[in-house]
Amino acid sequence: MRMSVLVVVIMLMSACASHGQKADADSGAAAATTKPAAQAPVDRFEKFNRHMFSFNMKIDRWVLKPVAKGYDKITPRFVKTGVSNFFGNLGEVDNILNDLLQWKWKQVGNDSGRLLVNTTIGIGGLFDVARPMGMKKSDGEDFGQTLAVWGVKQGPFLVLPLLGPSTVRDGFALPVDWYADPVTYIDHKTPRYALRALHLVDTRRSLLDAEKLISGDPYLFIRDAYLQRREYLIKDGELDLDSGFDSGDEDF
Repeated sequence: MRMSVLVVVIMLMSACASHGQKADADSGAAAATTKPAAQAPVDRFEKFNRHMFSFNMKIDRWVLKPVAKGYDKITPRFVKTGVSNFFGNLGEVDNILNDLLQWKWKQVGNDSGRLLVNTTIGIGGLFDVARPMGMKKSDGEDFGQTLAVWGVKQGPFLVLPLLGPSTVRDGFALPVDWYADPVTYIDHKTPRYALRALHLVDTRRSLLDAEKLISGDPYLFIRDAYLQRREYLIKDGELDLDSGFDSGDEDF
């Protein structure tokens, strides 16, 4: 399930860092987070991207971050946990759809089980009761990953206004992820917008500490982190650390 604001920028950057550490223990993938900039993919739209990046960061600095900090300060811990669990449970719908499209049958069973158990016993997903039952939460699937599995080239890196980092391939996948989000089908605008806003604020709140990981040129750091994270997800954690990044320029 995709976010509709710049928080995606920091979310994917921090996710890359955390999963890089996990992969270091499992497969040595953490080394990818320190690759030289020379190995980064060709940034064909860099001038445009930097303008959009600056625009997005201003929105985060003046609007989203202050709201997230206020939410974090006044909201009890158990409420924040419940809210995060709720939206994570909704995201299982998109996971299951893309599991099916990628023929990941074992993951289909796991994610379907999580959705069923957490929606019922977990009271609409407020409690993650599936995890203690052996159904671990996956890294997540989206239609951009599905297109990659189907052989669609990623294309150049692209920063979207308000939506954050992407690629040409991931940009084309956004409408499918949007329609896979159960919130999209809420009839009334007020609760639909309220849920999207809450999801956004809760996600940004969870990353208040993670943004401290940014170093050097923020644009380059987040660009490289995003592309590494996408590669990690597409290959289910199996990274070829010697091959560098796919330039993504083929067929574009």
